[in-house]
Amino acid sequence: MSRGAPLVGAALNALARPAPGLAGRAVYSLFCHPLRRGKVLPPEREVHERAGTATLTVAGKRVRVYRWGTGARPVLMLHGWQSRASRFAGFVPRLEELGLTALSFDTPGHGESSGRTTTILEYREIIGLLQEEYGTFHTVLAHSLGATSAFLALRGGIRAERLVTVSAVKDFGHLPDEFARILGLAGPLHGGLRDRIAQQLFAAVEDPWSLFDATCRPHEIKVPMRIVHDVHDELVPVAQAHALKQAYGDQAELVLTNGLGHRKVLGEQVVIDSAMDFIGGAAGGPAA
Repeated sequence: MSRGAPLVGAALNALARPAPGLAGRAVYSLFCHPLRRGKVLPPEREVHERAGTATLTVAGKRVRVYRWGTGARPVLMLHGWQSRASRFAGFVPRLEELGLTALSFDTPGHGESSGRTTTILEYREIIGLLQEEYGTFHTVLAHSLGATSAFLALRGGIRAERLVTVSAVKDFGHLPDEFARILGLAGPLHGGLRDRIAQQLFAAVEDPWSLFDATCRPHEIKVPMRIVHDVHDELVPVAQAHALKQAYGDQAELVLTNGLGHRKVLGEQVVIDSAMDFIGGAAGGPAA
């Protein structure tokens, strides 16, 4: 959100007094739609432009898929909200050196995919379609909301040999809560947002806040994982990383960084090195 977020929140709070329904709908629309589409950054351009591309269709939306490599031993990379696949550009050459295929996509409403928004269920569907085409993932590498989606997909039967998360959102309810905090929304608007999300986005899901929590039924996810998180993450508190470590115990390795924040962490060399050290530890094994 921009520096003007408190002003937007104040206007919505004021609108809620005479017109609570209108204000509630405005808050919900603002929450659901990315404020901007991330652009390919100059350091990402060379890698981005040499990717092989394909298109999937999910919920009537065109999804742009990117591949670097032959398709064998795929590493699936999942971006977060208001991001795009090109943010993983720093990982691609390192994966290629190991003989792995780097695979990613722009979620609907992001990058070069169509639509105005996406949901965690669309992430899961896209992941499933890519599994059908490429088979077991050597690794799933996921950032922020992408990590939340990765846990849901793995719990639902997606096959992967290992998982790396960066700045993972463990608590799905943190998303509307943090949104409300940034805007300074009053209690009724905050509560109404959660209700609308549950009723309109996930009407068929009995309790999305529990089901989409990354620690829901942890015994169903048996892959080794590395959890990378910055202690000064300004959007997703490091407590969420500690909660993941506690839930997954010995199969999870927690790596903490200092001073990198949340938004640009995928471009930091220490993060790339940590992820690649973990991925490379299994790269010499047999293909799935």
